[in-house]
Amino acid sequence: MGMSGDKDYADMRRRIGAIFLGSAGNLVEWYDFYAYTAFSLYFAGSFFPDSDPVTRQFKAAVLFAAPFIMRPFGGWLFGYLADRYGRRLSLMVSVGSMCFGSLLIAISPTYATIGLYAPVLLGLARIIQGLSLGGEYGTSATYLSEVADPPNRGFYSSFQYVTLIGGQLVAIVVLLVLQNLFLTPEQLKAWGWRIPFAIGALLAIFVAIMRKDLPETEAFKKEKTKLEHGALRELARYPREVLLVIGLTAGGTAAFYTFTTYMQTFVHLSTGMSEEKTTLIIFGTLVFASLLQPLYGALSDRIGRKPLLIFFGVAGTLLTVPILYALRETKSELVAFLLIAAAWLFTAAYTSINAIVKAELFPTSIRATGVAVPYALTVSIFGGTAPAIALYFKQAGVESWFFYYLAGIICLSLVIYARMRDTKAISAMGPS
Repeated sequence: MGMSGDKDYADMRRRIGAIFLGSAGNLVEWYDFYAYTAFSLYFAGSFFPDSDPVTRQFKAAVLFAAPFIMRPFGGWLFGYLADRYGRRLSLMVSVGSMCFGSLLIAISPTYATIGLYAPVLLGLARIIQGLSLGGEYGTSATYLSEVADPPNRGFYSSFQYVTLIGGQLVAIVVLLVLQNLFLTPEQLKAWGWRIPFAIGALLAIFVAIMRKDLPETEAFKKEKTKLEHGALRELARYPREVLLVIGLTAGGTAAFYTFTTYMQTFVHLSTGMSEEKTTLIIFGTLVFASLLQPLYGALSDRIGRKPLLIFFGVAGTLLTVPILYALRETKSELVAFLLIAAAWLFTAAYTSINAIVKAELFPTSIRATGVAVPYALTVSIFGGTAPAIALYFKQAGVESWFFYYLAGIICLSLVIYARMRDTKAISAMGPS
């Protein structure tokens, strides 16, 4: 191997190492966040002592949505840090914030101990986690897109959602291990639900230390500039790009949070399957979803981003309602798995490339803020609220209204996909 080959090999190793470090931190952050969902069936009664399980889960879902209020603020704060002082610093601070939020949940007293202050304290911890994730998404999306070699940006950036879904998978693995090997259901409901949050806090500390060695991206070092008017005023110079991020995110984020966060509750409450069977079904579908991400990401490097987005929009509009109707009626674990997997066949066409599409819309000086703020705002409105809206309709006796609500939002995003440019062909990051 000549000097050119050695240089190329070293460059590839540097990129892969940077992507691994960035992705590992992303996985831990999302594990911490999703541990709340995975264990909500066990701790909801400790903070919301209602006799009706649907009411308890509705209140838990409302607190799931609460951190999404903070995500736009986190996107602005950590986006500013990333664009002004570097991607690495922003990634370190965000995971440190997640550590604090998880630790607070792990040690929170219950309603029986401090009354109404218990759900307030739980809400505070979730808000801190939301602030952290608001910054993590934009910065990690920017980082992964900038360290990737141009012809493979779609493939490399797809690992953001591999690790994002991976965080939920790890949370479910912890749940399965505790359910089947160490604790009884009574112990899980009494105190065992604290364990995953303590694990998450320790992992976040480890990742924060690990991210100290994360190499800064060449794009940031080359084009490092001081923002003249502040991040938001600078972002206001790109109204079309901001509106594009909002439009292309709305349907995708609603679908993502429906088929991840809400599915465990939906399958359990609507089909009557046990908590253990529900957990196994969701675990299997998330493994399948993870495998799809790099496949679709690599495909986008060949055929472009726009065809995949249009595929998601068309299939999501036409198939969401029949899939959810069929899922509600089934009593078979295999059928439930296949139906959710079918939903992932089109949802992954959005999740795998949404990060790179947004990164390709903005120049380096405002990229992290441009990706994070409008995305976080849209997720707050359409993504984080999806489980609460679905449970509200279920409480009202019109659960199927949510099916049409979701399909309608996807259809609105389809209009944007059809009219937007293909960012692979025309990118602010340069040709790929």
